[in-house]
Amino acid sequence: MTALSVLDLSPVTSATTGAMALRNTLDLARLADRLGYVRYWVAEHHNLPNIASAAPDIMMGQIAAMTKTIRVGSGGVMLPNHAPLMVAERFKVLEALFPDRIDLGLGRAPGTDQLTSYALRRRQNIAADDDFLERFQELVLLESREFPDNHPYHAIKAMPVDVKLPPIWLLGSSDYSAQLAAAVGSGFAFAHHFATHDATTAMRDYRARFRPSAWRDQPYAILAVHAVCADTEAEAERLASTIDLNFLRRETGQFMPLSSPEEAAAYPYTDADRARIARNRARLFVGTPVTLMEKLQPLIDSTAADEVMVTSFIFDHEARKRSYELLAQTFGLIARD
Repeated sequence: MTALSVLDLSPVTSATTGAMALRNTLDLARLADRLGYVRYWVAEHHNLPNIASAAPDIMMGQIAAMTKTIRVGSGGVMLPNHAPLMVAERFKVLEALFPDRIDLGLGRAPGTDQLTSYALRRRQNIAADDDFLERFQELVLLESREFPDNHPYHAIKAMPVDVKLPPIWLLGSSDYSAQLAAAVGSGFAFAHHFATHDATTAMRDYRARFRPSAWRDQPYAILAVHAVCADTEAEAERLASTIDLNFLRRETGQFMPLSSPEEAAAYPYTDADRARIARNRARLFVGTPVTLMEKLQPLIDSTAADEVMVTSFIFDHEARKRSYELLAQTFGLIARD
């Protein structure tokens, strides 16, 4: 059976504060560890009223400290927002404290709007174009210590110097991201839950172009999906209505805490709204364990995914936990003591 993991954005709802959302993340991580999930990744987003996850490295330390076996990672650190040396040192500290349990997932986007991105980077030398590759190369050279002798960074040591950087994953939603991950020999996680690019093309392209590296001998591809699983079809559809309304609002530039299913049911949808939601349902997997897998398994097969990573914007925390419990059973995970 395909490996199964969690991507958690710490969703804020109309009934929960950001602080509660972060505590819910810790609670869900403990459950995922007990259920036998492979890894638990947290995201980096800024200035979004429905997402509390803004500092993945801090959350990772908290999650790793209260779990036993599950790998803990960033899904991801948005490299344009950070100095590569800072990323290297923070993740080396995490790796030192929790050896062989940390993942460094890197994203190319800022994870926010343009003005907030500027505020995050205004003390840096901001490039007019995409400087992700330059920052990534700097991160790699800091780890390998292969800066030329005459380079100003040649003498810099990312501390602690005796700890290796955790495994690197590149996150993406396009063919460019897939090709870049293949070229540098990293793991690759494809964001099917918001991508417009075809997941099968991207993930198979990554495998075909993969070059072995110091991090990885063989390609490894994660398929990240948005899923809602419940004991009945009616309950799954009720829970998914929160996601439908959140998608619709986001498409029209409205960023709000997640609405309850009751709030979603009372929303005055137009025919155009319902058509938008119906189109988005192609990226959302909803149902009981049996019906959800009937929809999801063909995508797993076509992408040849090594692992599925599930995110879920379910309004009620207990219902979200139940969704992950049902998925664990469906994927045949072995619970840990």
